[in-house]
Formats: sequence, C-alpha cells, structure tokens
Amino acid sequence: MITRAREQAGDLIRALEDHGAETVLAPVIRIQPLEDLGRLRAILGGLSAYQWVVFTSQNAVQIVLDRLVAWGLTPRVFSSTAIAAIGSATAEALRQRGLIPALVPDEFVAEALADALVQHGGGNLDGARVLIPSATDAREALAAGLRRYGATVESLPVYRTVPAQTDLHDLARDITGGRIAAVTFTSSSTVRCFVDLIGTEVATSGRFVAATIGPVTGGTARELGLREVMEAQPHTVQGLVESLVRRFA
Repeated sequence: MITRAREQAGDLIRALEDHGAETVLAPVIRIQPLEDLGRLRAILGGLSAYQWVVFTSQNAVQIVLDRLVAWGLTPRVFSSTAIAAIGSATAEALRQRGLIPALVPDEFVAEALADALVQHGGGNLDGARVLIPSATDAREALAAGLRRYGATVESLPVYRTVPAQTDLHDLARDITGGRIAAVTFTSSSTVRCFVDLIGTEVATSGRFVAATIGPVTGGTARELGLREVMEAQPHTVQGLVESLVRRFA
C-alpha cells in the first residue's frame, strides 16, 4: 500500500512492481501551495543576500521553481547563492530544473545537512544567511542546528500538507484480513494522515509492516502505536524498496 501523494507515487510504484510486488495506491495526503507567497517573491528578487538556499523536499523544489517561472524570473536568480538539498530525489528534482546543488549530505536527514553545511563553511556559519523553503509543519531541527553555528536562518513556509479525501474502508478490511503485507510511509505527515483516515484500531493492529523512509518517519510511526516498523537503509525511495525486498525475501 502506497500512502504517498498521487503525483509523487509513480517512481515508488514502478520500483516495487519491478521486484514483483502488487501495489495499491491510497494517497493519504496532498500538497497544497500557500495562497500568499508574496514573501517568497520578494526574496527571489533579492536572493543574492542569502549565502545558502536549502531544499528539504521535492515539494519545495516544485513550488519554488513553478512560481519562479510564473513570476517571469529564471533560475539565474540562484547564480550567486549556493544550494543544498536533503536527499538524492530532492537533488535530482533540482537538476531537472537546471539547478545543481553544491551540497547533498550522505545521510538524508536534517541533522546531517546542518553538520555538512558547517563543515563546508570551515567549522562555523557566523553571519551566513540561510533560506529554507518548507512546509508549514516542517521540523525545526535543521534551522535550530544552523542557528547554533551562528547562521541567520529564515524558514519560509511555501506549502502545506493536507489530508487527502481517500476512502480507506475497503483497505482497512484488507489489512485486518491479512491481504496487505506492507504500508509505505515517506513522511511523518503520511503516517499521521493514515492513522486518522484508517482508524487507530487498524493502524495499530500489527497486521502489516510499516515501511518508513527514515528515522524521523519511523519515530512518528512508533509514537502513534504502529508495530513492525521498518526504516529504509539508505533513507531514500530506492532504499525503501531495497529494504522491503530484504524484509520479504
């Protein structure tokens, strides 16, 4: 069962089916750009004031670059600003839009990116201005870590994650009947919305493997009572697929 937003689920579905899995798409979230992005527009017009722009998701890349085009700007506004990305998928989304990230940490979590930025800056970030386009409910770990090293950080919400209008009644019966071997979760928001939509009793039944993309999502799953929680190694979509292959081999 794939809980990812519909427009982002294709790669995961294809990779799982290539390994022989039967997939069921049941998106529990959708990505909604904020209506008022005036602050983003103003920043993009003077982006040279920032030493780093940090993208933590493909969603942020898509929304920022789509608005860039809509406002008659080009990726050249990033020419005097370094770009960092969490995760290979986010980095690839940037490359597809003509932007090459200067930094992608080995571990695809916020804390690792903070450490990598500090090392890149020679041990400190005193005076560096950092922009983080993010979701409204984004974790503060990255911004807090950068501020500890002297950076001036602006976390700028550009989208929100909202529950999808997905009817999971049939899938709830499939889970309790043992017909769903695994449910994939690629963010904490997918875990929370899954529990809300399918109900706590089914979510915590232990009748499926909760396959999470990394430690943050895995931690959310455990906090909400999901059992048989598995974390992808590495923390990527491909790592999630490979971990499921190992788990069910």
